[in-house]
This record gives sequence, C-alpha cells and structure tokens, in this order.
Amino acid sequence: MIDMMDMNEPDERDFSDASGQFEESVLNEISELSKRGYQLLKENLTGEAERCFEKILQHDEFNNYALVGMGDASRKRGHFRDAITYYQRCLQHHDGNNYALFGLADCYKALNKYDDAIKIWERYLQHDEKNVTVLTRVADAYRKVKDFRHSKEVYLQVLEIEPDNPYALIGLGHLHYDFREYEQALQYWERMLQVKKESVDIRVLTSLGNCHRKLKTYAQGLEYFHKALELEPQNFYALFGMADCYRGMDHHADSLEYWHRILKLDPHNKVILTRAGDAYRCMGDYDNAEEYYRKALNIEFDVYAILGLALINKARGNYEEAIESLYGLLKDDPKNHRLYTEIAECYLALGQKYKALEVLGDFQRLGIRNSYVSSLVEKIRQGG
Repeated sequence: MIDMMDMNEPDERDFSDASGQFEESVLNEISELSKRGYQLLKENLTGEAERCFEKILQHDEFNNYALVGMGDASRKRGHFRDAITYYQRCLQHHDGNNYALFGLADCYKALNKYDDAIKIWERYLQHDEKNVTVLTRVADAYRKVKDFRHSKEVYLQVLEIEPDNPYALIGLGHLHYDFREYEQALQYWERMLQVKKESVDIRVLTSLGNCHRKLKTYAQGLEYFHKALELEPQNFYALFGMADCYRGMDHHADSLEYWHRILKLDPHNKVILTRAGDAYRCMGDYDNAEEYYRKALNIEFDVYAILGLALINKARGNYEEAIESLYGLLKDDPKNHRLYTEIAECYLALGQKYKALEVLGDFQRLGIRNSYVSSLVEKIRQGG
C-alpha cells in the first residue's frame, strides 16, 4: 500500500512550469527547499518543514508542491480544515494535482465527510484508475455511508487488480458483518487468516470470533478468541468474546472467569458488572448477583441491572417488588415482550390470573406477534 508521504517525494517535474519565471538559482533553491521540507515531514519535524514550504511560497505563492506540503503538514498535525484550504488552493491553480486530491479526500474522510471524500477520490481515479490505495479508500467510504452495492463493487475491483489485497479482504469482511451477513464475512476473514497465517492481525481473529458469536456457533468462536488471547492476554475484545460465548453456551461459571478478568482491568465497567451479575443469578447465587447489579447502579442507571434485581426478587418470591420494578422499566421500553411475560408470571405466582391476562393483553394490543406471549395466554386460559 502506498503511503501518502511516499507519494509526495520531490519530483523535478513539479517545477517545470516555473522554469520561465525564475532564475536558475531560485529554481535550485525551491527544489532543495522542497526536498528538505518533505524529509523533515518524514522525521515528524513539522514546524521546520512548514518553514521550508513557506519560503517557497514567498517566491511562488501558487507553487503546487509547497501548497501540498503545507497541506500535508497541517494534516499531520490534525488540523484538517487548514489542510483543506491549502489543498483547495493548489487545485484552483493545478486542477489535476494527484497529491492535492489525495490529501483533500483524506481530510474529508478524517472529518467524517465521506460523500465529499468519495467525490475527490473519484476525481483522482480519472488520472489513475487502478490505484488500489485510492480504490480501497473509496470502498471504505461507501461502507461508512452504508452503500453496500458500491462498496462491494469497488472492493472486488481491488481484488481483481491485486488478489488477496488485505485491505479489500478486511473491508469486505466488515461490509458483510455490518449488514449482518456473517457467513459471507467469515469467508473473507478466513481468507486473511490463510494468507497471513501466524502473522495475522489479532483483529482478524476477534472478528472471526464475533461472526461465530453472532451465528451462535459458540464453540468455534471460542477457538478464535483463545488464539487472540495467546497473542494478547489482556485484549478486551477477546476476553469479552470468550465470556459471551460461554454465556451463550450456558456455561456461566466459565463466563464468570472472563468477566472477572475484564473487571480487573476495568473495575467500573457497568456493562461487565451487569454481565457478571447475570452469571451469578443464572447460577442461583443471588447474593453475589445483587452485589454486582448494585455496583453497576452505583455508577449510573442501568436497565439490565434493574431487570436483574427484579428477576432476583421474582426468584426469591418477592413478587410485588419485582412487578413494581418491571412496570418501571416498561415506561421506557413498552415493546419489550419479556417485561410483559415476567410481570405475568409474577401475577400467576400470586394467583392473579386475570391480572396476568390483562398485562399480556396490553402487549398484544401493540400489534406485535410473539409466540411465547401467545402460548402463555393460551396456557392461562386453559387453566395451566
């Protein structure tokens, strides 16, 4: 893949249009300043590089190489709007300057202006239609704006030019994952693993694991997360993936091991605290479960912690308290069928079948079909 700074190596052709305007000594000075400026940029001496480019602009205010250099320096500092000004100024006087087009598009991308970035990269491709660096950026931008068709089309174009291009394979994996096409995503990420083997990026392993997590093929997901942890024992995504796969397999004691490993690194993560609470609750250890839910609530309000506490009350036979909490959650999540069924089951435990039917009827009047709600209604009506 071509790096932006490598693309902007000094080229004597950049100054051919100035040969009639300056004496040879000035042209030589401009050339040396340009080379020096880009060498300084490579060494991250941005301020010194800018001074070189500014000296060029004192001789030639529209010098395309110096304007691009100033743009690159601003972009390197993260001053993307300043960089845009320099690139646009260059393009006003040198319409086809590929370096200015490339830098301008990357600035728009950094500012999340993907539609603008796509337009500029497409202008670039008019001059260099098979540049895989630019093509992958275009495909990435289309993916960001959720244009599945165009994104896939451009990624596949890259693979025609450069089979097994890692950016295209990874991008296609993310594209299909974003659109919940997990089996297709697996194909591209598995190809990356075949190509890179032992040197594969850990993010490919966790992405493969996440696909299996989504497909509920948890045992296969565990294999990839385990490989990721061999490379990086404290990787959050690998630890989370291990815990969540065990959770999906109802191996709650195993999941707890990994929730606790995350909490050692991030003890105030309320999502993980509630997941640990869930694991304890599913194991019947209500005291520990309550402790973790309350730890989460001490950080800030959490729906899942409140739900967990309500389910603990239900399990302990404190049905009125559970009902009160569950109704409180319904105010913010009125279409959640589980809240209705949990309330109904509490009413049934209290011997109040009519109340159970009433709350389930409230759900059905929302026009949402749910097989569990329907079967519970039928069971109550039949006296079950």
